[in-house]
Parts: sequence; C-alpha cells; structure tokens
Amino acid sequence: MSDSMRAVVVGAGMIGAVHARAIRAAGGSVAGVVASTAERSARVAEEWAVPAHYPDLSAALADDSVTVVHVCTPNALHVRQAEAALRAGKHVICEKPLATSAADAERLTRLAQESGLLLAVPFVYRYHPLVRELRDRRLRGEFGAWQLIHGSYLQDWMLSADAMSWRVDPADGGPSRAFADIGSHWCDLVEWVAGVRFTELTARLGTTVATRPAGTGASFSTAAGGPRVEVRTEDVATVLLRTGHGVLGSLTVSQVSAGRKNRLWFELDGSAGSAVFDQENPETAWLGAPDGARILVRDPGHGSAEQRRLSHLPAGHAQGYGDCFAAFVADAYAAIRGARPEGLPTGEDGIRSARIVEAALTSAASLTWTDIASEPAALEASV
Repeated sequence: MSDSMRAVVVGAGMIGAVHARAIRAAGGSVAGVVASTAERSARVAEEWAVPAHYPDLSAALADDSVTVVHVCTPNALHVRQAEAALRAGKHVICEKPLATSAADAERLTRLAQESGLLLAVPFVYRYHPLVRELRDRRLRGEFGAWQLIHGSYLQDWMLSADAMSWRVDPADGGPSRAFADIGSHWCDLVEWVAGVRFTELTARLGTTVATRPAGTGASFSTAAGGPRVEVRTEDVATVLLRTGHGVLGSLTVSQVSAGRKNRLWFELDGSAGSAVFDQENPETAWLGAPDGARILVRDPGHGSAEQRRLSHLPAGHAQGYGDCFAAFVADAYAAIRGARPEGLPTGEDGIRSARIVEAALTSAASLTWTDIASEPAALEASV
C-alpha cells in the first residue's frame, strides 16, 4: 500500500520477532531493528531480512522516514525508549508493562496525548475472534448480571530451578514478575470482555524457586552449575478481586505449572448464562445456560460484526496468537491514519494495568484488601 507504515523494532528477542512478523502481516514494512549492540543489530537485521539496522535508538529516531517505533526491550527500558520516540515525533507501540510504575505510565500517556501521537500496548488477547463474540453477547445482555468471575493464567517456562530470564531481576523486569507479566493480561481481558472494573483486591505472591543461575542477560535460558542469585520476584500468585458492583472474582497465576504452556482461561458466570474462554483452544468458547451448555465455534459466517471482521480464515482453519498480534498491529496502524478501531488497547490501558499491579504488590506486603487506584477522568479507559 502506498501509505505503508515504516516501523523500527527496538529489541531483538522473541517478542521483537513477533512484532516484526505482525508488522509485515499488517501491511507495514520493517525499516530497521535496534538490538542491544550495533553488531547484534546487524546480525538480526540479516536474520529478519530487514533492509537496515541502526547502531542505536538515536540513529533510528533521526530517520524521518520512520513512522512508528515498536518497543520490545526489557521492562525497565520501556519508559525511556518510548518517551524518546514520542519526543522525536514517532508513534509508539510499547510492550507491556508500559511502565514498571503507574506514575511513569501516566506520564508517558499524557505525553502521547499532548503530542497527538498513538501510544498502543499489546494486550493482544482481545483480538481472538471469539473474545469479541463474547463481549458482543455481554453488550446485548445475554448473560445477565454477573454473579462470579474466575480463572487462571498458567505457564511452565520457569519450572526448572535452572531456568533464568532478565524478568527475574527487579532491576530489569520490575518488582512483579508472574502477576505483572501474565496476570496483567488476564485482568485486562476480563475487564474488557465482562465490562467490569475491579476496585479492590487481596493478593498473595509466592516464590517457589529460591535461587536461579546468575549472570544471564537472555530472555530465557537454562544453565546448571555456576553461581546462583536469590529470586526476588514471584513465580505464583493468587488474587481475590471485587468489582465496583460487588461481584467477586478470583485469579490464579503461575509460571511453574508443568505442562501448561500458555493457558489463559476465564469463566464469567451471569444470572442468565455463563461463558468460558481458553486461549490455548481459541477456536471454541463454552456457553452455559440453566438447561444445559453448548460449544460455540469460530465462524466468519455467523456471529457479531467484530468476530467476523477478525475471522480471516474459514471455520475449521485454526487462527491463534500470531493472528491476534497481526490484527492488533493493523488496528494500531489504522488508528495512526485516523480510524477509531474498537478495543484497541492504548496508554490508558497501560496505566490501568500498572495500577492493578501496584495494588497487588501493596496487598501482598500488607496482607490486606487494597483499593485499586482509579485513573483521572481524562485518562480513564473505556470498557
């Protein structure tokens, strides 16, 4: 397309590669990549078949042909890099967490708003077609008033005592790991689908592996032997939540559950019906009613307009995470061009997530129910 977005990916790990594929799938072009060193930038540019690489972020931001910067680096770098891109007049797609503190997330979002630039955050599970279908059915009143909200997000990538990642170190990943990394996805998705706001919570965080290998800067690695360091971030979390209307919720988060690769699962129980979604089986959703239950299958020939819009393959031809990411990037680019796509997660959603994480950390430290700070009206996200 003639107005193809020219994007720079900052960060060359797993998620950076996901962004690069999504940029191309969304019709954009990867103008360049910025990795941790100039040498790595050159190597990754060749691996990704990117026409250019930059020695550092400043060089990328000085390129007037670049429209949007995708920030895919360790969490502690997000604010500095995203702020630099915004001040250079670039639109920004910043990996979550937007910031490791709510104050920084709010400051960054205000900068984007004042600059008239897009700041988007990849809460991409919103882009499963059946997630859109469940949201539409909720908006039409199919489920009635919520009675209970519950679910989990389980992984096993940190199960081994010799597994290590930069996310483990609070200096790189922030003060929360499992909850901030994946629990944040669950909270964003459930609030958006169910149309609720959690207003208070009580959380308990647990570290099941006391020490892990020291000295790795990799996004994920396993290493036996050698020095070890104390783990200061959580492997697991359990959270009780309450909405502004008094509906109770519960969430279990784990990065050490054997066999669970990426199981984001929720159940919404209403007075007229229930709904279940499992991210590892995204082609179906479970619908419960007083007289029984049925399985809903993704089908572009049926259902809500948003489910049809995002169902780009025929029924029975599985879509998944990569399709969600491409759809998110496409919507972000459409927003840059002036459109207002439904459900695009932006800086306001990054603020919301940061406030929930801070409430969980406060509650875990005090062993009390803790209020979740509300956003100022100008920044409040729509549900």
